[in-house]
Amino acid sequence: MIMKKLLLVILFLLSFSFVASAQQTQIALLKYRGGGDWYANPTSLPNLVKFCNQELHTDINPDIATVEVGSPDIFNYPFVHMTGHGYVSFDKAECENLRNYLLAGGFLHIDDNYGLKDFIMPQMQKVFPELEWVELPYSHEIFKEPYAFPNGLPKVHEHDMKTPQAFGLIYDGRLICLFTYECDLGDGWEDQRVHKDSDEIRLKALKMGANIIQYVFAKN
Repeated sequence: MIMKKLLLVILFLLSFSFVASAQQTQIALLKYRGGGDWYANPTSLPNLVKFCNQELHTDINPDIATVEVGSPDIFNYPFVHMTGHGYVSFDKAECENLRNYLLAGGFLHIDDNYGLKDFIMPQMQKVFPELEWVELPYSHEIFKEPYAFPNGLPKVHEHDMKTPQAFGLIYDGRLICLFTYECDLGDGWEDQRVHKDSDEIRLKALKMGANIIQYVFAKN
């Protein structure tokens, strides 16, 4: 088991280092089956990348890739983002591929665009049946750098008027999957004309997104 995990890590690092040496680091949007709108918020990730490149001086490819859950191409991306409102379904092969990707050093950020929680949480339990979702405390480092969020996730859209929550799957002490709930960061990242959020709200959302990006890149 240890050897298998070590091999996965080596394969991920070799794959990522090859891609990074040939071009800019690229992030991806996750395409999934089941009928949910995986393609929601089309301007969100480009805007987040632009913000990070300008404010954090990262060098992320402005072109966002799309990758399917079961595709081996997922190993090319250190950060994969997932969003949507509806039904999600992972088959056995997809669960295995996503598990291998995350164990090898990849990271999945799931942003509930409203209505996703009841579908995605059970699907991720299929990927990691031995893990339980843990709510991240406000003291977690993802809320500290480079921007301080002493009260946790910012509230972008009201939805059910609940307090935003950040849930994580942690494997061997490493946060491998982040689920942002009742927050809707992706809407806050979109062009202002889409949801007409205030500049203040959009900036908070982008800063929180930058924290996630920095956290992931610092760990890889």
